[in-house]
Amino acid sequence: MDKKGLLGQLIQDLCYLPGVGPKSAQRMAFYLLQRNRDGAKRLAETLLESLNKVTRCKRCRNLTDQMICSICSNQGRDHSVVCIVETPADVWAVDQAAVFGGVFFVLHGHLSPLDGIGPDELGLDLLEQRLENKEIKEIILATNSTVEGEATAQLISEIAKKCDVQASRIAHGVPMGGELEYIDSSTLTHAFKGRKPI
Repeated sequence: MDKKGLLGQLIQDLCYLPGVGPKSAQRMAFYLLQRNRDGAKRLAETLLESLNKVTRCKRCRNLTDQMICSICSNQGRDHSVVCIVETPADVWAVDQAAVFGGVFFVLHGHLSPLDGIGPDELGLDLLEQRLENKEIKEIILATNSTVEGEATAQLISEIAKKCDVQASRIAHGVPMGGELEYIDSSTLTHAFKGRKPI
């Protein structure tokens, strides 16, 4: 069996997907080619169309096939409250939890000077412009609780303070159903620092 032919290339290319190893890629390739060629064709067409049409929203930088995404154009949402996240996947996660009725701003990463990612790459100039226009009353920082995520949140909170906009940070701590003995010390530290009265 020629592993270097088109089939081998397909398997290798499927390995680019996060969490997909060679065995999973092989199963996907064989399934699409043997049992679901119509689905494979639709997937290929949708992927090509998405690559050609999906870009960043002009207001929030989320991925969309429109100039302004459906969240930003939804007048039923509170446009004065903005949740700042690192990735478009974070937007989906927060939005599906149905606990937030405002809009978003997507950084597409976090501060990482070693990787050449500074404020300009994160679109902080666009965010600062929106904060200066006084259209935003509050920002909720929902960056990851990594060193880079914390540094990014700190910088954004300083920009918000300069623009006289309220900034808050989502709580990090013990997950629902979590047992203390299995929680790492960093998470416990956040949980104790973020405690609130009941």
